[in-house]
Amino acid sequence: MKIKEGFILRTICGQSVVSAEGSANVNFSKLVSLNETAAYLFENLVGKEFDASVMADLLTESYEVDRETALADSEKLIEQWQGAGIVE
Repeated sequence: MKIKEGFILRTICGQSVVSAEGSANVNFSKLVSLNETAAYLFENLVGKEFDASVMADLLTESYEVDRETALADSEKLIEQWQGAGIVE
């Protein structure tokens, strides 16, 4: 999967949010709030193909988390991003 074109990470009032830009995302009328870890993943995945395993690799490289937990958390985040329509 991949983050859809036109979605960008911004910091608004100290909060990381994903918003849509461009006519391709004209029907996207919400902001998706991300915590620090999800924002780290978003930044490192833009423009790349990824799956939960790739996300878990990023998490275990940068945070003190075991692989099993990182993988489970990555799968949950993917579900949230799919529900929000920011990945394809």
